[in-house]
Amino acid sequence: MRQHITVMERRQNMTVLHVATLNRPIRQDLGYGPIETVLYNIDKGLHTLGHRSIVACSGDSRVVGEHLTTIETSFREYCSTDTQVKQETMRRHMVMSLQRAKKGDIDIIHMHDADMVEFMFEGLCHTPIPIVMTLHVRAEDHEAFTRWSASLRSSSSVYFVPISEYQRTQHQGLVNAGQVIHHGIDVEDYPFKHDPNTHDYLFSIGRITEDKGQDKAIEVARKTGSRLIIAGNVQNKATDREFFKQLEPSLDLVMNAGTPSFPQDYYEHVMKPILNSDKQIIYIGEVDSAQKKLWYQHAKATVFPIQWGEPFGLVLIESMAYGTPVLALDKGSVPEIIVHGKTGFVVDSIDQMAEAVKAIPLIDPGDCRQHVKDNFSIASMAGKYADLYQEILDKRTLCLEISQ
Repeated sequence: MRQHITVMERRQNMTVLHVATLNRPIRQDLGYGPIETVLYNIDKGLHTLGHRSIVACSGDSRVVGEHLTTIETSFREYCSTDTQVKQETMRRHMVMSLQRAKKGDIDIIHMHDADMVEFMFEGLCHTPIPIVMTLHVRAEDHEAFTRWSASLRSSSSVYFVPISEYQRTQHQGLVNAGQVIHHGIDVEDYPFKHDPNTHDYLFSIGRITEDKGQDKAIEVARKTGSRLIIAGNVQNKATDREFFKQLEPSLDLVMNAGTPSFPQDYYEHVMKPILNSDKQIIYIGEVDSAQKKLWYQHAKATVFPIQWGEPFGLVLIESMAYGTPVLALDKGSVPEIIVHGKTGFVVDSIDQMAEAVKAIPLIDPGDCRQHVKDNFSIASMAGKYADLYQEILDKRTLCLEISQ
């Protein structure tokens, strides 16, 4: 039992077990994988701070800390059929993660999926290793989670982390919901644009769905005569497929620009022919990490006309890290992330967004990048998680000492 150890000594020796999601691998080069990207960044940040970070995940993952392989490959998509094989795979992942947690050297378990948290909590009820869960979704998106969390007491060893002030209000009443920890990225992985006017197009990237508002982005482009590049995957959901079907007549060109045919000269062989065409509204499919960096870099702005209260948009900080301003509707966490008039424009309507297109030249790309460095870096995010872990461990040690 750890007692009477200084805070600095405990922090140097913290061991964190991350139980990963399985939809996609945990790695740096994902085109789409918001939760997986955040998990990768937390692991990298903690490792850089000197903590021991262990990630229980699929074999096709590439993590910075220790890699605990639980299954051979991830599901590779966010919405796959819930087959018996998938259920057995998920159970194997959870059982192996639980077995690793019980070896006695884990200080904190960090999780990102509500159903997995319940499994781990029940499996550890006699070995109360604290569990931290980062909240990624709206409360109403997980009925089982809401029902289970309602039965928890404040003395529970499960702690929840909202990713925005907006999201914290959505989860009001949730026990052990601590301070907000915004997502962070490694800004050095996002090269700054030194020529902000390389190409005159708006960029939209994200899952193709009504919530993301690609139809509204098209409306802005039509109103302003701007070229629009739309990137993103169509998930295996009936509603998303139907939305894309309705979107197609508004697209002037549909192509797959995410193929790795020209990995060494993607700009020359893929981007330039698209941008030199006479097409205005262009859908390029899902692009990988390296490819989307180029699309961000050469855009005059990223448009973010979301139609729902998004808890946190990684797109916003990725775009600003390159120096590319963002035009976004005032919903969800948007006003927490964008500084209106300095790193982009937060507006109330599509008409206002169209007007904001004219004001893009007023934004200094350097201000965009500096804002991300100051507020949304991996170091900042990992440091806040490490502080939270330490606070939890200190609280647990104090309770143990009082009970003796």
